[in-house]
Amino acid sequence: MNTTPLRLIVMGVSGCGKSTMAAALGERLGLEMVDGDDLHLPESVAKMRAGIALEDADRWPWLDRIGDYLAQADAPGRVVACSALKRVYRDRIRAQAGDVCFVFLDGEFALIEQRMRQRVGHYMQAGLLDSQFRTLEKPQADETDVIRLPITGPVQDMVALALAALQARAPARLHPAH
Repeated sequence: MNTTPLRLIVMGVSGCGKSTMAAALGERLGLEMVDGDDLHLPESVAKMRAGIALEDADRWPWLDRIGDYLAQADAPGRVVACSALKRVYRDRIRAQAGDVCFVFLDGEFALIEQRMRQRVGHYMQAGLLDSQFRTLEKPQADETDVIRLPITGPVQDMVALALAALQARAPARLHPAH
């Protein structure tokens, strides 16, 4: 049995379904899951609640905590829901976490805005979606550790697509829990 942990980041703009997808992948693969939002400093959460977009200075320690969390994974691994909007953010996580795979949830602004307006109790306001899309640097072809998934299908279909792509990349590390 392979003891190399699987380290996954489910990424994309706020409201794309990162937390839902990360939880589903974690359950399916028996991975420990954390929502990256839970690793933000209280000051950053307060900014977002007030409708203030975070700056890179706010993000660096957060990204380091995410990378450290993944780096400390034992087999079978861990999954984190994290926006990872810029390539430099993904590179920072890669530098901290080592071998990692990103699952990019890609969707249109209108669909995500609609979803955000329907959710209750989340500190990330729909008004910040513009800044998320302005910040987003979609992964490029040379980022070979990224799986791109459209967010138009049901979660179970997206999980099946992600698992198929992961199976093609790292078959020895996949041991679905269900």
